[in-house]
Amino acid sequence: MALAVWRFALRALGAGLCGAGLCGAGLCDIAAAADLPPAAPVPAPTAPATYVPETPDWLVTIGAEVRAVPAWAGAPTTRFAPTGFPLFTVQRPGDPPFFFGARDGFGFPIFSFGTLQFGPVGKLVFPRYENQYRELNGLGDVPWALQAGGYAIWYPLPWLRLRGEVRQGFDGETGVTGDVFMDAIVPLGQWRLSAGPRITAQTSAAVSPYFSITATQSANSGVSGLAPLPVFSASGGLYSYGAGGQVEYFWGREWSAHAIVEYERLTGSVADSPLVTMRGSPNQLTFGVGATYTFAMRPLW
Repeated sequence: MALAVWRFALRALGAGLCGAGLCGAGLCDIAAAADLPPAAPVPAPTAPATYVPETPDWLVTIGAEVRAVPAWAGAPTTRFAPTGFPLFTVQRPGDPPFFFGARDGFGFPIFSFGTLQFGPVGKLVFPRYENQYRELNGLGDVPWALQAGGYAIWYPLPWLRLRGEVRQGFDGETGVTGDVFMDAIVPLGQWRLSAGPRITAQTSAAVSPYFSITATQSANSGVSGLAPLPVFSASGGLYSYGAGGQVEYFWGREWSAHAIVEYERLTGSVADSPLVTMRGSPNQLTFGVGATYTFAMRPLW
C-alpha cells in the first residue's frame, strides 16, 4: 500500500513540473521509472543433483640406467660388461611410492590392494658369445633369453618391501626362475636409502645352457693356453643368495638420480661348474647409476 502511494506522488510531481517547464531530465526519469514493474528476483544458485569427484592423475616415471655387470654368469670379479636399459612405471592413486630394485624385473600392477600388488613381469637375459672372452672359447654361443611371468609386492610396514617373481624362460634358456627380494626403504630428507637380502632359485633347464659342459664343449675348451673343462651337468635348485643397496637423491617432485650395488653368491650345482671353479668366481658384483623423471597423466580408463 505504501509503495503504491509513493508511485502516485512521484507521477503527480513529475507531471506538474514537466507541464510548467520546470522538469529536469533526472526528475522525469525518476517519474518514468516509477511506472516500471518491479524487477524479478534473481534465483539462488543450486547445487548439482550428484557430485562427481575429479579423477586423480596417474604418476608416470621414465628414466634410464647403465650398469657394469659380470661379463658372463660365473665370471671372475675382474671381468665386467656394460649394459643399459630404460626404466618405466605407471602408478595409480593409492599405490606405494615408486621404487625399483636393482634385480627387479620390468612389470606393472594389474591388481592393487593398497600395500599388496600383483602384475605381469618380464626380464631379458643377455646373450653369451664364445668369441668375446678366451675363457668361453669352445663353449658355443647362448642367445638372448626372454623370461616372462608374474610378480607380487607386499608392504607389511611402510618402510619394508617384499617382492617375489616367477618367470618362464624362452629361447636362450627354457627353465623357470624364482626370485624373492626384501628391501628396507628409508627416506632422509632429499635422500632415500634402501638395502636388503635376495635369493634366487632356478630349474635345470634355466642353468644348463650357462653352466653345463658337454663332451664336445669339453674337447673344444682347451684353447688359448687354458686347460680343457671337464664334462659337467648342472642341475636346478638354489641358484644364489646375496644382498644389495641403493642410494637415491631427489631434486624435487620430478627428477631423481640413484646409484646401486649388488652382491650375488652363486651356490649349489652352478657354483660347482668347472666354468666357475676353473675360470670364474662364485662371487658376482653389479654396479649401476641412473636417473628418472616423474610427471602426472590423465587416466586412460
